Amino acid sequence: MTAYAFPLICGADEAGRGPIAGPVVAAAVILHPDHPIEGITDSKKISEKKRNALSEQIKQHALAWAIAQCDADEIDDINILQASLLAMKRAIESLSVLPEKALIDGNRIPMGLTMPAVAIIGGDAHEQCIGAASILAKVERDRQMLEWHEKYPQYNFKQHKAYPTKQHLELIQQHGVCPVHRKSFGPVKKQLARDMGEIKS
Repeated sequence: MTAYAFPLICGADEAGRGPIAGPVVAAAVILHPDHPIEGITDSKKISEKKRNALSEQIKQHALAWAIAQCDADEIDDINILQASLLAMKRAIESLSVLPEKALIDGNRIPMGLTMPAVAIIGGDAHEQCIGAASILAKVERDRQMLEWHEKYPQYNFKQHKAYPTKQHLELIQQHGVCPVHRKSFGPVKKQLARDMGEIKS
């Protein structure tokens, strides 16, 4: 077992709680103090181009990183909050180096972690390791939504990434619901009821 001269602290964050289709993706990152990366912050505050560049740097220079997720069916089964926490737990447990402590973005800690953990509201803007995790999670989720766009181009996932934009809601009304839509989410549930004839358009 390798001994490190610095504390092994991982940051964990997720991307994709708000969309109505696709997975919720989480990442966990242990940064290496000897390999600093400039510009890491909340992934929502930086451009897509910069996110992609930072994602590659994080993967190259971090001591350890991992990505995990819960798909739409799991989200429907256990709800989006529990799915987000589970995805973060999976990411942390997938790290190649066991962290001594986990910093979790938000106000809740996943159950069952084997190390001490602290929940930090807005942590992705204040803790670099959480910011790094937010970047990896966002880039990976966006990548997957581009793949789903290729399979279901009628929903234009590449533009709105499955958030409930006006365009996305209109396309659901036109084309119905696809397999990656989250059936427990209001707009999707409403469309399913409409398709069953339970409510009128």
